[in-house]
Amino acid sequence: MSGYIRTMKDLEAATYGLRGESGNALLKAGGVVGGFGTPHDASSNPFTAAANLGDLYNLLYGQKVWSMLNQEVNPLSMIAKRPYTSSGWRVLKARPMGGSGSAFGIGSNDVTKTMTSAQAAAPKPDQIGGQPENAALGTAPFTAMAPEYTKLHVSPKTIAHLFEFSELGMEMAAIDDGVGDIRSIVREDMGKLHAEVQSKMLLMPLEQYDQTGITNMDRNYTSLMKIVSSAQEIGKMMEADLLVTAGQNDDATAPAADVANLFGSSRAVTKTGSSGAYVYTGTASFLDAEVDFGGSYETAADARVLTLSILNDMIRRIRQNGGNPKVILTGYDTIQHISDLLQSQERFMDRKEIVPTHNGVRGVKGAEVGFRVATYYDIPIIPAKDMPTTSSNTTNTLSDILVLDTDHLWLSVMKPTQYFEDGITSGNPFGVGTLGNQGMYRTMGETCCSFFKGQGKITNLKSA
Repeated sequence: MSGYIRTMKDLEAATYGLRGESGNALLKAGGVVGGFGTPHDASSNPFTAAANLGDLYNLLYGQKVWSMLNQEVNPLSMIAKRPYTSSGWRVLKARPMGGSGSAFGIGSNDVTKTMTSAQAAAPKPDQIGGQPENAALGTAPFTAMAPEYTKLHVSPKTIAHLFEFSELGMEMAAIDDGVGDIRSIVREDMGKLHAEVQSKMLLMPLEQYDQTGITNMDRNYTSLMKIVSSAQEIGKMMEADLLVTAGQNDDATAPAADVANLFGSSRAVTKTGSSGAYVYTGTASFLDAEVDFGGSYETAADARVLTLSILNDMIRRIRQNGGNPKVILTGYDTIQHISDLLQSQERFMDRKEIVPTHNGVRGVKGAEVGFRVATYYDIPIIPAKDMPTTSSNTTNTLSDILVLDTDHLWLSVMKPTQYFEDGITSGNPFGVGTLGNQGMYRTMGETCCSFFKGQGKITNLKSA
């Protein structure tokens, strides 16, 4: 289906207006307007020795605008994009018997027609399907049963950024030592910002969902840090005051709605104990991802030194759940630490070329569609500058690690990134109400997940 974002190249094309797979046509000659009479250095201007000669010196800035900002968008480029075709989906959350864990559960409960979900999760091992000869239908344990389903739903989020430039500014940029087409310059940098902000939303720390004065987080994309979490992690974060419901966790009976609610369902956390020693216990559910934070977030001493065993254990747990890790997303510091661990064992990270695919159609290798990244057990490692650190520790910390199965985690796009502009150059200053132009980038979509136990997160890490 044309017009939808399938790869990062599609996103760039939609964002920057590129067509026909040409180069970056919007990167034009640029600079900063400098007027006459501007001294190069007021303290040592060679023209100040002679009267009036200072007005003959013009500081030239050149025509290129150089960015001093790192505006990479790796999380946004890494996550799969799919057209928004449905406002929700149905999920299987428990077997007819044997529970909802990765392993089939057995216990001491009789299999009957009236058994509860809790009883069905632990059936007697001799009543899980073996029947006597000529067994009567509907007679325990040969009784009717059914899986448990539930529904999740999402609503698209609108991400937009507005900017403007005056008519005078556009005209002045074309003369003297100007930037030429100022609209192209600003349009490009605003496009980078629009993509970077979406990437930041995808890595928004879970703690930011429960800060005093923060009330509209639901307008952003749902963060991967929130999707790849668990009720147990939320409870431990509350005990450590990493979440600040009502200013102090001991005053809260449950986590804030923005923290617990996810796609129309909720992760349940219960509070027990007495003042000053409250315990928050998360109730396991199908919404829980695999999260390894150690034993607690309470003190700095609870942070663990990252080892290969921790990473290997997470990959094993995800695969045991039925997931298939496609990508590891973490910060540059953690990648360096993993490299150091491998080097000390005379092992090295492999590197592989990533070629975008869509609906089984594979791209052609080459600079236009492929890029090389480090891998661990053949899983690509993607660096992200905005990856948060979840810990009470403040020294020698390492960025969190997300181990993701992107077959079940995606950005559902209702409207791909589009650019709009109107104003005086279009003959319609009344539309924007100023003697100039206004431009806007807008994207509509939402992050979605259909298999939480196939996603993993490692937090509370340090280097030494």
